[in-house]
Amino acid sequence: MAAQSDKEVVLYTLGTPNGLVVSIFLEELKAAYGGPDYDAIKLSIRDADIGKVHNQVKSPWFLEINPNGRIPAITHNGQRVFETSAILIYLAQVFDKERKFSQDPTKNISAWAEEQSWIFFAHGGLGPMQGQANHFNLYAPEKIPYAINRYLNETKRLYSVLESHFAKHQWLAGEQYGIADIKTFGWVRFHDYTGVDITPYPHLQAWLKRIEERPAVKAGLEVPKA
Repeated sequence: MAAQSDKEVVLYTLGTPNGLVVSIFLEELKAAYGGPDYDAIKLSIRDADIGKVHNQVKSPWFLEINPNGRIPAITHNGQRVFETSAILIYLAQVFDKERKFSQDPTKNISAWAEEQSWIFFAHGGLGPMQGQANHFNLYAPEKIPYAINRYLNETKRLYSVLESHFAKHQWLAGEQYGIADIKTFGWVRFHDYTGVDITPYPHLQAWLKRIEERPAVKAGLEVPKA
């Protein structure tokens, strides 16, 4: 794989719902532990840049890091990891030694199962549904009312699932802020962009505000630099 930096961790990313969650977690780890030291490489996801821009997700060098040609991805001392949730879990295993942001299955299998369930709720449910809502509502060359309504309504339904949970809990897993919250935050933060009013979800709003106020989250949202 082509080296883009001599830092221990290299993040290949863009300021998207998926890209931002990895930089947020890296900043949380830095605040808590002093590391890892990382570089962020900004990539293009524009099809018009294929074959013209070196740092484009379909460039041959990047396909060696993520064969799916998507951001985010990381390398850690030569080890590649792609898919947002896989990256969060990997970083937690390697760097979250005191389990400040993640659950240890060897010590509390119930809390770990809850954490993993919510991570994949976001990975397989909220992310794809809200992503499709964005596509059909904002980018599709043809407005298809059925598709727009289907994905917007499903996004709202998933928000209502979160609302019910946050009516009883501060965080998603183990009553501790962690990687499940970070993963989910990446998408909920873009609710205005998607066209979803979260006024009907006051507990979800409060959770969103709690996360947005964290200094490491604010730092992570500034990655990659323009």
